[in-house]
Amino acid sequence: MIKIRPLVSGDIDKICAMPQSVEELYVFFPKASFPLTAEQLSSAVAQRSDSHVITEGEAVLGFANFYCWGMHERCSIGNVIVASNARGRGIASMLMKHMIELAYEKYCASEVTVSCFNFNVAGLLLYPKLGFKPYDVEERVGPVGNRVALVHMRYCKP
Repeated sequence: MIKIRPLVSGDIDKICAMPQSVEELYVFFPKASFPLTAEQLSSAVAQRSDSHVITEGEAVLGFANFYCWGMHERCSIGNVIVASNARGRGIASMLMKHMIELAYEKYCASEVTVSCFNFNVAGLLLYPKLGFKPYDVEERVGPVGNRVALVHMRYCKP
């Protein structure tokens, strides 16, 4: 049975094992260094809000949180990741829908945003299907020093 619940300390190591490469970690947590450690993730979680996991039994399938919340009536979803063995099952969609609902219900957000790197094809295809529309593009330095684009998207209620 799939459930979404707040993060507990026992989830940290399971989440740290999810990024399988420098590129995957960069998409999930650009400021971290590979391999992701419990200390890095715990520090980020402490600075963010509403860290949630999606689980099936004891397995943690995905993770997300807010890096901006309650300020200027906007919530920004970040640290989104789905375990490689759970991809293609709608896990990211379920988790994102939960985070959108949480933003509106808990914070009375007037705006929900997410950002996605240009090489994260799964995210670029998923977010518009959920109702996100691009509104800005920012140049960043990628995981190997290359130029990458960070596409900022805003959720548009249907």
